[in-house]
Amino acid sequence: MRHILTTTPVETHRHASHHSKHATSVLIGIFFFLTATPIFALNSNSAFTKITTQLNNIVFYKIAIAPGTYIPLIVAWLIAASLFLTLYFGFINIRGVRHAVNLIRGKYDNPKDPGIITHFQALATALSGTVGIGNIGGVAIAISYGGPGAAFWLFVAGFFAMSTKFVECALAVKYRKFFPNNIIAGGPMYYLRAGLTELKLPRLGKFLAYFYAVCMTIGCFGIGNMFQSNQAFAEFVKVTGDKASFFADKGWLFGLIMAILLGAIIIGGIKSIAKVTSRLVPFMGILYFGGCIAILIYNHSAFPEAFHAIFFSAFKTHSIAGGMMGVLVVGLQRALFSNESGIGSAAIAYSAVKTRHPITEGFVGMLGPFFDTMVICMLTALVIVTTIHYNPQFAAGHTGVEMTSMAFERQISWSPYLLSVAVTLFAFSTLISWSYYGLKSWSFLVGETRIRELIFKIIFCIVCIFGTTISINTIVKFSDALIFLICIPNILGLYLLAPGLKRDLKEYTKEIKK
Repeated sequence: MRHILTTTPVETHRHASHHSKHATSVLIGIFFFLTATPIFALNSNSAFTKITTQLNNIVFYKIAIAPGTYIPLIVAWLIAASLFLTLYFGFINIRGVRHAVNLIRGKYDNPKDPGIITHFQALATALSGTVGIGNIGGVAIAISYGGPGAAFWLFVAGFFAMSTKFVECALAVKYRKFFPNNIIAGGPMYYLRAGLTELKLPRLGKFLAYFYAVCMTIGCFGIGNMFQSNQAFAEFVKVTGDKASFFADKGWLFGLIMAILLGAIIIGGIKSIAKVTSRLVPFMGILYFGGCIAILIYNHSAFPEAFHAIFFSAFKTHSIAGGMMGVLVVGLQRALFSNESGIGSAAIAYSAVKTRHPITEGFVGMLGPFFDTMVICMLTALVIVTTIHYNPQFAAGHTGVEMTSMAFERQISWSPYLLSVAVTLFAFSTLISWSYYGLKSWSFLVGETRIRELIFKIIFCIVCIFGTTISINTIVKFSDALIFLICIPNILGLYLLAPGLKRDLKEYTKEIKK
């Protein structure tokens, strides 16, 4: 079978000759860029800020979809891909869910299969990167922008995103590489290079792969690092009280503690990361899920009006435009579109799974957007919309994490403390996963060696401290632009490689039936 069985788990290690000439210069260049960026960003009138503004204007170029309503082309690019892949693979996001659950349960596990982590650990690692502050604050921003109807479009976006994630994760395992010392690498940079080379497009594949790796390596330090530590510190100080909190003027200490804990986990590699996330994700999920359910029980009398508002207002002109903009741009932009479908980042984690069948991880990957967007984000939306029912002015008075926190506090006075714990855990789990995404992109550029990996991990931990001590608006805008920019080569690769993956799916289906 073509690419379904990966029977040779050791790749001839040619990185030494391939990367050695330029590895040192690339390492030094990226190192100085990453350490200098926070300093440049301190000056709001710096050249860095001006460049960032121009880059954002290009990446998020908007077109009119209705009078007074605009949508960035990059968002339309992602929406079109999710719709196409859902239709092309025959609504795999519906008919494949049962098989995905069986895979998570370990029904088809084989300890002898090549790989490092289980299907469940891969899903937990990916979810730790997608379930974040955007699930709490991003949803609130979307609703404040587009009204209750925005929640409906959030749910729809999550549904179609499952198909995009199916293709990304399957391709990541199909074209992953095995190196000595039990190192596995995969993700968009690998399937773009190898997949397009198979299609007789080697130059295009190489260009897109390196373009993706560079953007991911740099971008991960903003939205996947400093933004997370910054928001965790801000929420911690807000809840404990600016004056009463010992940490109020000691952001560096809070960041240092996070950096030490982060380093203790990520230095151990993907096994250590998977071990922690497989425990942390269920815990923080149950914690937040339980909190939402408790609030919804208190708000049960508002259910009929809440569901009516979510569904019927979704089809009003204002809610359609506001929902698309609020959910897909404002809300999910802060959370990397919440489930990261189309960005390809989570596929990097899935590539380390134990399996001989790349298609299996496509099925497992679909569950990410389901839990992240269709469950957790919708719970947040219901908490907020039911609260708005009791206090219509609530939506106009608050936004972001503050709105969600106030919605919790309305019924349970001490719930902001619970939410603060959830925000901190969500931010920390995102730090863990994005350190791995950035690491694998870095290693693609400079080679898979222990010392180079260690250099990246140390830099990542140091930069985490910066996030709690400086204004990061410019840095986040810059990293946002880079992260969303990689959607272009990644989605292009998905279109080109989809036919081959469809053939693999048919062969895999036949084998499962046997």
